[in-house]
Amino acid sequence: MTTTASEMPSFLVERMANVRRRRQDRRGMEGGILKSRIVTWEPSEEFVRNNHVINTPLQTMYIMADLGPYGKLGYKKYEHVLCTLKVDSNGVITVKPDFTGLKGPYRIETEGEKPELWKYTIDNVSSLAQPEEEEREQRVFKDLYGRHKEYLSSLVGTDFETTVPGALRLFVNGEVVSAQGYEYDNLYVHFFVELPTTNWSSPAFQQLSGITQTCATKSLGMDKVAYFSYPFTFEASFLHEDESAGALPEWPVLYCEVHSLDFWQRYRVEGYGAVVLPATPGAHTLRVSTWRPLELGTVAELRRFFIGGSLELEDLSYVRIPGTFKGECLSRFGLRTETTGSVTFRLHCLQQSRAFMESSSLRKRMRSVLDRLEGFSQQSSIHNVLEAFRRARRRMQEARESLPQDLVSPSGAMVR
Repeated sequence: MTTTASEMPSFLVERMANVRRRRQDRRGMEGGILKSRIVTWEPSEEFVRNNHVINTPLQTMYIMADLGPYGKLGYKKYEHVLCTLKVDSNGVITVKPDFTGLKGPYRIETEGEKPELWKYTIDNVSSLAQPEEEEREQRVFKDLYGRHKEYLSSLVGTDFETTVPGALRLFVNGEVVSAQGYEYDNLYVHFFVELPTTNWSSPAFQQLSGITQTCATKSLGMDKVAYFSYPFTFEASFLHEDESAGALPEWPVLYCEVHSLDFWQRYRVEGYGAVVLPATPGAHTLRVSTWRPLELGTVAELRRFFIGGSLELEDLSYVRIPGTFKGECLSRFGLRTETTGSVTFRLHCLQQSRAFMESSSLRKRMRSVLDRLEGFSQQSSIHNVLEAFRRARRRMQEARESLPQDLVSPSGAMVR
C-alpha cells in the first residue's frame, strides 16, 4: 500500500521536507569531517614503534642464575633473571628489583621432580663517595640545571606580551563535560560564546563556537548521562574606554543547544541554556539548566517521536535577553516551555591586566577585577607620566656620566 504526497496531511508533508533538508545539510557538513580512524583498537608493532618513541637511550644488563639440576646445566628453561640494571644517557641507574635492605631475601621456586627454593639478596656494596666527589657532583648538577634553565628561557623569549593600561585579557580553557536528564539518546551539544557589543573584542582567527561529538548515554542512578569530555579554548579582550558610564561592564555569555540524533537521522532539539562566564580567575564547574519550546497536543508529541523535528528558536540569544533588543521590558508571554536536562561545563579562566601589578595591600581591598576596571583612565594617564619621568631621568644620568670628572662635585653629591 502506497500513499502519495497529495493524500498525506499537510503538516506531515512539511515535516518530512524539513527532515529531508536537515539530512542533506548534515551530509554537506560531513564532507569536512576527518574520515580516518581516530582510535586504533589493535595497533601493530610498527604502529607502536612509530608513535611511541623512547627519547632516552638505555643500556640494559641482566644478572642471571642457572638453577638447573646436576647434569642439566645450560638449558634455557632453568635460567632465571635475578636482577635487571638499566643505565640511561643521563647517568641514571635503575635496579629492579630494588636493593634488599630490611625487606628480607627474594625467593625463587623451581619446578620439576624435586622442587627447590632459592633465596638471594641484592646489596649495594659500592664505597661511599668522598666529600670532594660529592662537591664535584653538586657543581655538575648546578651547571646542568643552569644550562637547562637557559634553554627554557631561550624557548620562552625575553619579550613578554603585556596588555595596555585599561585592558583586560581573558583566556578560557574549557571542557564540555557531560549532559544529563534528557528524553532521547545520542546527544550532542552546540555551543558558542557571545561577546558584548561594547568594549569587548577577540582576535580575528579566534573561533567562539563548537560542536561536540554524538555521544550515547549511560544510566547513572535515575538519570541518563552522556559524557563528552570535549575541550575548547578562546581568548577575548576588554578595554575600558568610557568611564562616565554608570553601569557595570557586561561579561561574555556562554550559550548551549542540546540535540539528539537517532539511527534514522531524526533530529530533535532537547534544550537551550545560557550562563555568564565567571568574572574571577581560577577553576569553575558550571551546571547549565536547559529548556525547550513546547508544542501542546498529542499530534505534536507523535510528530516529535515518529518523524523528529520540533519547535526551534531562530535566535539562540533569545534564551537570555537578545543583543538586538532595544526595549525596556522583554515579554515572553505566550511562549510555552518545558524544563529538560542540564549540561556541565568545566572552565579554567585566566586574566591578564596591568592592574594585577599593584601592591598586596591594595589588592586585598579589591573585591574583583571588575572593581579594578573603574579607574583605568586615570591609571593610563599616570602610566604615561611615569614613563616620561623615567626617560628624562635616564637621559640626565647618561649626560652626567659623559661629563669630565673635574666638573663633578668631589663630595659625590648628586642632584635628584
